[in-house]
Amino acid sequence: MIRALLLSAAALLALPAAAQDVAITNAKLVIGDGSAPVEGGTVVVRGGKVVAAGAGVAVPAGIETVDAGGHYVTPGIVAAFSRVGLTEVDAVSGTNDRSAPRTRFSAGLDIAPALNPMGSPVAVNRAAGVTRAVVAPGGSSNLFAGQGAVVDLGDDMAMVTRPRALQYVAFGEDGASKAGGSRAATFLLFREQLLAARSYARGAATLAEWGNDAMIQRADADALVRVIDGTTPLFVRVDRAADILNVVKLKQDFPAMKLVLVGATEGWLVAPQIAAARVPVIVSPLTDLPNSFEQLGATQSNAGRLEAAGVTVAVGVFDDDDAHKMGYATQYAGNLVALTKMPGTSGLSWDQAFAAISSGPARAVGMDDRIGSLKPGRVGDVVIWDRDPLELGSRPTAIWIDGKRQSLTTRQDRLRDRYADPAEGALPNAYDW
Repeated sequence: MIRALLLSAAALLALPAAAQDVAITNAKLVIGDGSAPVEGGTVVVRGGKVVAAGAGVAVPAGIETVDAGGHYVTPGIVAAFSRVGLTEVDAVSGTNDRSAPRTRFSAGLDIAPALNPMGSPVAVNRAAGVTRAVVAPGGSSNLFAGQGAVVDLGDDMAMVTRPRALQYVAFGEDGASKAGGSRAATFLLFREQLLAARSYARGAATLAEWGNDAMIQRADADALVRVIDGTTPLFVRVDRAADILNVVKLKQDFPAMKLVLVGATEGWLVAPQIAAARVPVIVSPLTDLPNSFEQLGATQSNAGRLEAAGVTVAVGVFDDDDAHKMGYATQYAGNLVALTKMPGTSGLSWDQAFAAISSGPARAVGMDDRIGSLKPGRVGDVVIWDRDPLELGSRPTAIWIDGKRQSLTTRQDRLRDRYADPAEGALPNAYDW
């Protein structure tokens, strides 16, 4: 009987709480689509979805009303490229599921079963205003790293918004090391694996008897078929300008493929070609100094120059604690706004910068009709800030995910409060919560 009750309690915990109907009024309202903030705006969330947002929006009778006091109200931050939920402690292998370097599978790997919604980084990033994240695998034993997911950071066990939302592959120096030692081998292996998958899909080849040494496994072929037909976006880590052009040319062989460039440190050098191909780019603005020979053209003006050329730009936190500190995205975006005030540099306007951390990442992964803004029909991910969210030191004062009000307390907060003022002989027990 006791065991049955415990199982029932665990099942209830696994379910997300019911969404709340709420209207947030008197807001400096940011829709997140690149438009300017609306003074005195209102956003209404019902059944976990935004039903109205803007000036002069009527508040339905009988629902909870929250006065924002003139503060910024925005959609939740969408982390454009992260490993949240895959890593708890980077240096402890038992808590790290970002990479699978010893498996015989590659493209078929699916990170969704490895995600841990109870990991402490989830709450930390949520408290920083991040409500959704694009989570990518770190790598495999082969060229393709596997399939990533879009997740929410709500305080429940239902973390996955969309599984198998992207395929990830690295070109450049990292890809060359996986393919045999050169960029030529990288591009050849890429094409051959996609061609093998396409042949398999057309029934021209069978993988039934392929062993561990085969170029591609059945699960990998199934995943790559979805890349070829455009069902699954292909996120490509690439930095050197010449490599970027060669990656973009791959669309000639696979025209339905949906490319997203990650990194693109030298993207500004070939911005017109990226724009013409209509390929979105996820950049890390702090990659402003060469860290390798494929990043010699690094500049913090990369994002601004890409945007000016007509490229869809999203700002991500990668190569910089991408499992724990995705809240840095607001600082990164704010830095790009500051660049517009410096002679000889290119940045983003405030409206563009916020879109680059909200609707921009959503558009890159093909989900801007569901997440990333406060347009009607989008999920009810709403954040009230204590000041300009792109200013260093600003913090959320209230957060809703799917219309459910979230706690802003993290494990770090509880540890701070527990040990801030310990008294002699009255230290708390280590496991007494």
